[in-house]
Amino acid sequence: MSDLAPLLQRFFTDKLDRHLNAGPHTKAAYADTFRLLLTYAQQATGIAPSALTLADLDADLIGGFLQHLETDRGNSPATRNARRAALRSFFTYASYRAPDAIATISRVLAIPAKRTKTTLVSFLTAPEAEALIAAPDTHTWLGRRDRLLLHLGIQTGLRVSELVTLRISDLHLGPHSQLECVGKGRKQRVIPLQKNTTKLLTAWLAELPPEREGPLFPTSNGTTLTRAAVGKLVTRHTATATARCSSIAGKNVTPHTLRHTCAMSLLHAGIDTASIALWLGHANIQTTQIYLHADLELKRRTLERVPALDERPPARYQASDALIAFLKNR
Repeated sequence: MSDLAPLLQRFFTDKLDRHLNAGPHTKAAYADTFRLLLTYAQQATGIAPSALTLADLDADLIGGFLQHLETDRGNSPATRNARRAALRSFFTYASYRAPDAIATISRVLAIPAKRTKTTLVSFLTAPEAEALIAAPDTHTWLGRRDRLLLHLGIQTGLRVSELVTLRISDLHLGPHSQLECVGKGRKQRVIPLQKNTTKLLTAWLAELPPEREGPLFPTSNGTTLTRAAVGKLVTRHTATATARCSSIAGKNVTPHTLRHTCAMSLLHAGIDTASIALWLGHANIQTTQIYLHADLELKRRTLERVPALDERPPARYQASDALIAFLKNR
C-alpha cells in the first residue's frame, strides 16, 4: 500500500493550510511541483502516481527530476531551486512522520541547491518614474486608473499581487492617510500615503461605485484586474514613456520594477535597510541587501572617500636642521 499519497495529502492540509496558513500562490506552486514530479516518476518507474511509495522517491530519482527541469523543460537554475525548496519542505515534514524512510529522506535533503547568477535589480530614476506615471491618457477612465496604479505602485512598493487585490475598504484617508494590505506569507502591514497620493485616491474613489469591498483597480466590467493585465499595461505605458525619457529604453520594466523603484527611492532618502525591509514586507532583511548592491550612486559616494590609486598621500612635515638642533639641545 502506498504511504506517499496520504502523507502528501496531509502535507497540504496539515502543514500548508493549518500550520503555515500558506497563500494560494504558494500552494499552487507546491502543487505544480508535485504534479511535475509524480508525472516524471511515473515515466521513470512505470508506477502510477497513486501507487508510488516514499521509497520510490529516492535521491537518484529526485536528482534526475531536478536535472529534467533544466535540460528537458528549459527551466532556469532559480526555478530549479524553487522546485527543490518545495520538495525539501515536504521531505522535512515526512522525516517526522515516516521514520522507516529516514535514510531515503536524508539523502534527498542532502541534494544541494544550484548556484545561480545574481543580477542587479532594475529600477527607475526619478525622471523615468515621472515619465512612466505621466504616460497614461488621463482624459479616459482607464488612463486615470492606470496612472493611479503606477503612482501607487511606486509610492508604496506593493507587489503586483497586493496591488490587484486592494479593496476600497483597505484605504484610510484623512490627516494621516494609509492603506492596509495582506502580502506574501499572509503578513499584514500598513503603509502611510503621501499627500499627492491621497489627493489622487480621493479623486479616483469619486469615480467608483460606493462599495467598500469593491476592487480599487477594477476592469471596465467591474471585475478585479489580473497580474497579467497589469503586466500588459505596464509594458504599454513604458513604450509611451520611452518617447519622453529615452533612458527607459535600455531597461526591462515590469510590475516588479515599480517595487524596486520604491525601495531605491527610500534608500536614496537615507532610510536604513531594516526600515525598508519592514516597508516592503520582506521576511528576511538579507533580501533587502540587493538594493545596496544596485545603488550605483551610493557606490560613487563611497568611492569619493577613497584616494585614487595614483594619488600620493600628502608629504609629512620635515623639520629643518636648525630646528632639530634646537630640540636636541633642550
